[in-house]
Amino acid sequence: MESRQEDRASVENISDSEVMARAERKVFSGPLGSSSSSRAWRIKSLDKKRTSTSTENDDDEAYVEITLDILDDSVAVHSVQAAGGGGHEDPELALLAKKTLEGKKSESFRLSLLRNTSTHIRQVSQELKRLTSFSKRNSGAGRRVDRTRSATAHALKSLKFITAKASTANGWASVEKRFDELTANSNGLLNYSLFGECIGMNKESKEFAGELFRAIARRRNISGDAINKAELREFWEQISDESFDSRLQTFFDMVDKDADGRITEEEVREIISLSASANKLSNIQNQAQEYAALIMEELDPDNVGYIMVENLETLLLQAPVHHSVTVSDSRVLSQLLSQKLKPTQENNPITRWYQKIKYFLLDNWQRVWVLMLWIGIVSALFVYKFIQYKNKEAFEVMGYCVCIAKGGAETLKFNMALILLPVCRNTITWLRNKTKLGVVVPFDDNLNFHKVIAVGIVIGVGLHAGAHLTCDFPRLIHATEDQYESMIPYFGEDQPKNYWWFVKGVEGLTGIGMVVLMAIAFTLATPWFRRNKLNLPKPLKKLTGFNAFWYSHHLFVIVYALLIIHGIKLYLTKVWYYKTTWMYLAVPVLLYACERLIRFFRSSIKPVKILKVAVYPGNVLALHMSKPQGFKYKSGQYMFVNCAAVSPFEWHPFSITSSPGDDYLSVHIRTLGDWTRQLKTVFSSVCQPSAAGKSGLLRADMQEENNPSFPKILIDGPYGAPAQDYKKYDVVLLVGLGIGATPMVSIVKDIINNMNFLKNKELDEYAVMDDILESGKAESNNDNNTSSSGKSNKSNKGFRTQKAYYYWVTREQGSFEWFKGILNEVAEMDEKGVIELHNYCTSVYEEGDARSALIAMLQNLHHAKNGVDVVSGTRVKSHFAKPNWRQVYKKIALHHPDSRVGVFYCGAPALTKELRQLALDFSHRTSTKFEFHKENF
Repeated sequence: MESRQEDRASVENISDSEVMARAERKVFSGPLGSSSSSRAWRIKSLDKKRTSTSTENDDDEAYVEITLDILDDSVAVHSVQAAGGGGHEDPELALLAKKTLEGKKSESFRLSLLRNTSTHIRQVSQELKRLTSFSKRNSGAGRRVDRTRSATAHALKSLKFITAKASTANGWASVEKRFDELTANSNGLLNYSLFGECIGMNKESKEFAGELFRAIARRRNISGDAINKAELREFWEQISDESFDSRLQTFFDMVDKDADGRITEEEVREIISLSASANKLSNIQNQAQEYAALIMEELDPDNVGYIMVENLETLLLQAPVHHSVTVSDSRVLSQLLSQKLKPTQENNPITRWYQKIKYFLLDNWQRVWVLMLWIGIVSALFVYKFIQYKNKEAFEVMGYCVCIAKGGAETLKFNMALILLPVCRNTITWLRNKTKLGVVVPFDDNLNFHKVIAVGIVIGVGLHAGAHLTCDFPRLIHATEDQYESMIPYFGEDQPKNYWWFVKGVEGLTGIGMVVLMAIAFTLATPWFRRNKLNLPKPLKKLTGFNAFWYSHHLFVIVYALLIIHGIKLYLTKVWYYKTTWMYLAVPVLLYACERLIRFFRSSIKPVKILKVAVYPGNVLALHMSKPQGFKYKSGQYMFVNCAAVSPFEWHPFSITSSPGDDYLSVHIRTLGDWTRQLKTVFSSVCQPSAAGKSGLLRADMQEENNPSFPKILIDGPYGAPAQDYKKYDVVLLVGLGIGATPMVSIVKDIINNMNFLKNKELDEYAVMDDILESGKAESNNDNNTSSSGKSNKSNKGFRTQKAYYYWVTREQGSFEWFKGILNEVAEMDEKGVIELHNYCTSVYEEGDARSALIAMLQNLHHAKNGVDVVSGTRVKSHFAKPNWRQVYKKIALHHPDSRVGVFYCGAPALTKELRQLALDFSHRTSTKFEFHKENF
């Protein structure tokens, strides 16, 4: 039974961080009866433009029919289809329709639920409406291609020659302005070489824009290489036309250079080469002839030597297959329809501030309590020393200045001792692996805490030195004889007459020396110097980079020696057990010294043998080496590498890319500084060009006959890192930018190995039980079986991960060579689809852009035919442009409600803020809790 009576449904505002996107108001009709039956409702979008001009026929097309099954307290979506019975059921909604929604036993609740349902199917209704009208308009056009709903939806988003604009009129205004600027000196004529810049394309698309210009000019019979504003307006209207047929014809004209209505293999090769050049895909450009033959083989089965526009349309309408998680029985539909929605911002400022503070404490309570403890200790030491010196004789002469100076000195001694602990890597790694302190102590922030303590040292030096130089010493110098008499036991019979008296003493020289050395170390450790962000003159270039940071930081040895001497030669303290500087420093300095000794002996005792070397595009060096006996590590950890041929003293950290189950160690090193550049040069000298079928530009392998002589490598590690804790999460999101993918590839391999281990363990246990039962020795062997099972569980203790999402974003096509073998291995081993692999190449224009349209067609065709992606060269199909991180989080939140998701990121700092904020946003507003971890490097 259907009713056409319309009733307006109220819709709450939904913020971007909610699971569902913002919905418009809908009108739905049909009473919700109390009996057990199926009802069909028609949902119509309230579009003013269409409503005002709709005829009876159009009105029927504008509806989408939703059939719900209602049985007492249950509501189920039965089907979604276009009104009139001619539409095909949407496959995704058909899958979701199997989920039953449990509701309250009241008609008012079911009616409210139905209203909420109508707000969440806006996109479906609009899509069906558009597709229905589109198919009717083209029913008599004589097309040979049957445009299915999914194909048409894909086609409508394809072949866009310009980026999205607010409107055609506004877009033209910008084009017109650029035209006036570019033709100011050319009498109002725009040369074809400036056409791309005029319509908003970037410089890399100059050749593509030139071909687009010529194609439109041929179609309009315009000769010459320049056009006026009126002709440009016609060009603009054509390339901004939203009609798929118009865009298809324009693209066909670009390929069909001789305008004979036929596309030959040579013309296909030229447009492939042009598209590859615009997208910086050198590998595709070099194989353009091979790929052109592949397209002709597919579209010209009769071998007539050419293809027509209908053939090109066939290839275009092949919508790409997106890798997505299958919707399981995880109450996804229930969450979509019944999740409690919140306004984007609380109106009450007090409530708003309360929520911010609450969320901040929930997200940062580990950092907060550690900082509060540190601040409390530092403050207590300052106050203690301040009060102590207020009751001494020196206070009568120097006043509160000496209290401030001594209070600052006490905090300085504590912080100089404490600053060593966050860089005791072996100790921290042991605490992470062997204790439960990681629950309350944020070990991932050890370097950040190291920097915070450094700031505390700067403040302590400022208080101590500032109070002495500007207050203490002047008061002592200008004190009367009577006032100075009490200071004679400390400063001697002769009263100081000037500053030089203080500077020439041991206390003054050691103090000045420490300040100068610490200023050098602190300055060269700043990001501007350490990461070569300053454009200094050539003679000063050596003051920037990692080497300058590394060597300057080792000045601390001198600083600590001066600090101990400075603490012994105190003016106002003569009793040895009141000179507490050495007491503060004894344990941390001894611990750090032991750490360095362990590193030295461990790297010397456990030498490694280079097994394989490969040099990849993008200046990446891969080293495969033997695993020392007893070298146990976790995926995500890192180790230090030393090469005496480059520098016998420098050790540099690199993530381990092999998995713990491999019988070798591997690291991938990108040349970003002097040391890595020299390392690549040293190893490249012993490599040879790669043989056919092997990845990399240069390679050397110990298993080959030439047996190259590799430079000696020392390693030290492993050391703990944030990514090593991935096993404690049910779901993990692994994000790597460029070379930041190194710790992630180890994790994905380890996940597969752990899954296979669990599977094999279950099979072995069943086999053992069968053998025991068959032999009739169940009772006698029960204890042994339990013991064996316990050992197996211990070897895989703590592994909880059931799903992993791997996102690798890189600028260059050649970067995929780095982990080509690993990605193919994971794709082959992952039989259960535990890991979703997503490769993104940002040099390729986003899906739907005409500049990448042919690349997308070729990608789909080649992957379907050969199972290999033309962009990455792996079995993993690549995506274009940058990921929509909000959609990534949204998808995970929908498919994993009530789960803890570990987000692990390694890469440039630019993306850190966005990923962290999205993790907080979705954790606060959904039942899925995201915990963000950033790799420090």
